[in-house]
Amino acid sequence: MRRMHLGITVTDIDAARTFYTKLLGEEPALDRGDYVKWMIDDPRINLSINTTACGATEAGVNHLGIQVETKDELHAIRTRWHDEGMDPQDQTDLVCGYQRQDKSWVFDPHELPWEVFITHGVVDDYGTNEMPDPG
Repeated sequence: MRRMHLGITVTDIDAARTFYTKLLGEEPALDRGDYVKWMIDDPRINLSINTTACGATEAGVNHLGIQVETKDELHAIRTRWHDEGMDPQDQTDLVCGYQRQDKSWVFDPHELPWEVFITHGVVDDYGTNEMPDPG
């Protein structure tokens, strides 16, 4: 099963945490102070807020994505994107936020980044903010 991912850059993490907790009616699944994530089941959304996501300097939607549950799902989407000529940029075994992940990136016509990814676990240290260039 897939889950939509929304990555939002915020300037006031405390105010945003309070707002999204009220909006979603659920406590965060992961809260590291500078990074907060909700895993909502209805609708299936992985919402993360962060003050420095992917090197962003302004508040707003930073990136969008599709979270998958298996490596086979990740491979199928990577393959489809490649076959469609979307030039996916793969990253494997990296720490992004506070999670170990494999992922691929593509960019829409306005250079809005989209990722497909699988998470292998939570780690203690914040990982990379590096996102591939739109090309």
